[in-house]
Amino acid sequence: MARINSFEEINAWKESRDFNKAIYELTNKGDFEKDFDLKRQIRRASVSISSNIAEGFERNTNREFIHFLYISKASAGEVRSQLYLALDLGYLEKEEFIILKEKIENISKMLSGFIKYLDN
Repeated sequence: MARINSFEEINAWKESRDFNKAIYELTNKGDFEKDFDLKRQIRRASVSISSNIAEGFERNTNREFIHFLYISKASAGEVRSQLYLALDLGYLEKEEFIILKEKIENISKMLSGFIKYLDN
């Protein structure tokens, strides 16, 4: 594998950046926009994914990077759980839910793969 020179080159970071935008767009419409607590929480958890990838990369050690990737992965699980709540409350349509759930599951899988790679 080629050396990664910046966190912007990491595919999981790129995907989570796109996912953040989708979450912000989703939470700025309809009833979701009015639920300040859930809106704030899902945004923070989503942003945590890309932020922890970046912070971990900048630590310059695999051990610390892996630690931050695990935090990112945990945040992905938190977002996934919050998406279920948003669906249950009618803040998003089933189709939107499926698309976002698939995206966050993909990010989580990418993080798992990256953790395994760095751990070897």
